[in-house]
Amino acid sequence: MNAATLAYIKQRFSSYYRTSHRRIPPALEQREWGFIFFEPSAEVHMRRHMSFSSRQELTDYIRSMVPAHAYYSTAYYAYPAAATMNDKEWTGADLIFDLDADHVVQGVPYDVMLARVKEETQKLVAMLSEELGFSEKSMELAFSGGRGYHIHIRDLETREWGSQERRELVDYVCGIGLDPAIMLRAHPTDHGWPARYREALAEEVTAIGSMDRGEAMAELTANRGIGGKTAAAFLDQLPELTARVRDHASGIVLNSPKNRVLQAVIAGREEQIRQRVRARAALTDEPVTTDIKRLIRLPGSLHGGSGFRATPISVAELDDFDPLVDAVVFGEDPMKIELGAARMTVTLLGNRYELRRGVNAVPEALAVFLCCRNVAEIAGGGMRTGA
Repeated sequence: MNAATLAYIKQRFSSYYRTSHRRIPPALEQREWGFIFFEPSAEVHMRRHMSFSSRQELTDYIRSMVPAHAYYSTAYYAYPAAATMNDKEWTGADLIFDLDADHVVQGVPYDVMLARVKEETQKLVAMLSEELGFSEKSMELAFSGGRGYHIHIRDLETREWGSQERRELVDYVCGIGLDPAIMLRAHPTDHGWPARYREALAEEVTAIGSMDRGEAMAELTANRGIGGKTAAAFLDQLPELTARVRDHASGIVLNSPKNRVLQAVIAGREEQIRQRVRARAALTDEPVTTDIKRLIRLPGSLHGGSGFRATPISVAELDDFDPLVDAVVFGEDPMKIELGAARMTVTLLGNRYELRRGVNAVPEALAVFLCCRNVAEIAGGGMRTGA
């Protein structure tokens, strides 16, 4: 980012912070705060181990310093400004889930990526409320301003949980450590992971049935103790077996002689089944939830890598939320940018823009976005074309 672009982006952020309001977390004075600022160099430095005694003090600091990124600790401390983590004296932490595109999908357009991450967020909200007993009122959601969503839970019951308790919760929503025998012994009315595991296994068994008969026989008989006669009988009974697995019929006991082929399938195709299970999990960033001293982006602040607002939303608002419209804070005044890439297609504010290398006239919101992503520079001295 050249000097003119840097100055322009910082000026636009400053304008936003002069009039905007941020959602300040409760117990502000017990939080550690950290900031990354606009710097001429590409190196990233965070100024952290800071604390504020009031909303006004924090607001004045953000307005005067104009950070590119603003974070606060999910943890509560007796002395949040202490220079070392031990000296801060941890007293508890919010329960946080971070759904980021890196853990969901890669190599797709930005708008497609955001749609997929939203699906994972909806999946996780359903798990937390319907299976784990968290009320939707206890969840505060936020679009991160970049590539995903955060879920904040501030229940007093979970505040003092350590990393191990949080790890168990993550393992559940991610479907980690499932025991096939337990999943298949579950009662037919059990939902949650028994139902999801059975569906994944039924898909894998169906995939074997769709193979060429000879190929399927060769795969099954490659397992120790499975002969041709047993494999053939298994393939002949696949429709019935698949229905029993998928419909949660009782009597699926893996260690019985009758089901030893199914046991071999589960052992031999463990990775394929794991991938099917993963598709049914909520792909949250596991270290974020287990880290009891994490810094998280401040809702209402701007994301220095996109220019979008880290937007707080309720569970009820999630379905209709469109980050490429609702998280955009800058307008449609025309700007000139110089694009470094040969060609680019971008969706923003309900429009699709086809851009080419060199100078392009675009809405200000798109100019800020592309410059923050370091794929374009402000052209013509950084002035709006209408100025």
